[in-house]
This record gives sequence, C-alpha cells and structure tokens, in this order.
Amino acid sequence: MILRWLVGVLFTLALGCVSVASWVVLASEWHFRSFDRPAAFALAIPSDAAALSRGDHLVRTRGCRGCHGEDLAGQVMWGYAVAPNLPALARSESGATLEAAIRHGIGRDGRALFSMPSYNFVRLRDTDMADMLAYLRSVPVVEKALPGASLPWSVRFDIARGKDAAMPAYVPRVPPLRRSDDPDPRMARGEYLAMTTCNECHGLGLRADSPWEGETAPDLVVIRAYDEAAFRRLMRLGIALGERELPMMSPVARGRFAHFSDEEVADVFAFLTDMSARAAAAEAARETRR
Repeated sequence: MILRWLVGVLFTLALGCVSVASWVVLASEWHFRSFDRPAAFALAIPSDAAALSRGDHLVRTRGCRGCHGEDLAGQVMWGYAVAPNLPALARSESGATLEAAIRHGIGRDGRALFSMPSYNFVRLRDTDMADMLAYLRSVPVVEKALPGASLPWSVRFDIARGKDAAMPAYVPRVPPLRRSDDPDPRMARGEYLAMTTCNECHGLGLRADSPWEGETAPDLVVIRAYDEAAFRRLMRLGIALGERELPMMSPVARGRFAHFSDEEVADVFAFLTDMSARAAAAEAARETRR
C-alpha cells in the first residue's frame, strides 16, 4: 500500500516537472519568435578601399572583437553564449540577414537573439553598417569548431515568466539621436560615437539606464570631473583619475577606444561634457522648484 502510494507521488511529481519544463520551453520559444523582422537592409555592400578601411575602424572601435575574438572567428561567452564566426557568416549570409542580427537582434531563422548587444548598434548609419559588412567579407576566414548555442534553464525560466527578454525587446528603448542638427558639429559627431559605443555599458541613454539590474557602468555625467587631457588619457591608456585602473573601462579603452582618432575623442568629450552640463542645469532647476 505504501509502495503504491510512493509510486503515485513520484509519478505525480514527475508529471508536474515535465509539465513545467514543457511550459518553460514553449513560452520562451514563443517569445523568441514573437518579433517581426525589420525591413530588409537594401544598401549595396561596397568593396572599395575607403569602405574597407572605415569598416575596419568601426569593427575595432565598436567592440566586435570583444565577443567574436581577435580573429573574429567566434568564441563561447559566459559558458553558454556562442559568438559566431563573422567572416564566415559575412560570406554565407546576405547583407540583410547580417544587418537584422547586428542592429535589430533578429537571427537568420527569424528567431530573436538573446546575447547580441544590438542596442549598441541600432543607431549606426546605413553607410557605416554597409562598410562594416564590407570589411567582414574581406577578413580571412579562420576555421574554428564552435558548439551550438544554448540557454541556461534559469534564463529560459525568467523569459517564460516575463522577467527577462530577447534583445529585440530592448532595442526600441534606445533613445533616438537628438543632436544631429546641432549648430555645433561636435555635438552631432560626439553623440553618434557615444550612442554607438558607450551605451553598451553605460546604459541605453548613457545615464546608467540599463534595463539589466546591477549591470550598468556609471552615469556618464561623471565626465564633469575630467578635463580633456584626463579624458584623453582615460580613452587612450585606460587610466582614470587618481591613476586608477578600472576593471571594465581600462581594458576596453586600450582594446577599442585607443583606436579612435584624436578628433573622435575630442568630439566624445565635447558631447559628454555638454550632456553633463545640461543634466546639472536640469537638476538645479528641479531643486529650485521644490
């Protein structure tokens, strides 16, 4: 009698586990396939030397090698995410397929991507996107065996419960570029650079406004503490004020930002300094109204 009861309990528990597991998989997969494809990227991919040089610069400064490896041939990240072989994909896939993945987080099968930081690329100009693809097509393909991508059960469970999302859910939350028509051309250039570089870590709008709790670098109004020489040293050498080595910023600066031109560094500094001043003025106005 007891044995029969135990078998019944175990069967019920097993059935419950299977039901929950099935729900998690179905709910998370529905989410991944619930996003519309963007309009097909139609700009022709160039092949001239200027485009390849510009593409090389963009791939380096926007951090593609941080995830896909120095040879861009792919690698496993965090034990489960697989950054694919970009030169191989650039040859086997259309420009529209790659653009959808890079700027919108939609994979070649129409399924949303989870780990691709498309929020950092969505504001890239079409011409820059085309130049990046042109460069990736020119890079020699290094053959590398990579495992299939997978997601930890905990991630799928959070997605099924609506506590996490695939990348296309976050891309629309990136603020638009607001300084494109600014009379000071440094503002337009600096905003474009910051919003396609710095927001990878510092939040979608650069104000520590990341949708992922606990994963945001400081609000970039901290730039008010820097003069241009100190900012340039941070960007070139990764050395912060007080001769500090920063765990994330220092290696990223040496690997990516050191490749910015002097004009690009100056433009980013000008824009962030102006953004900080505007934020301080807005805060002062709020304090006055209280």
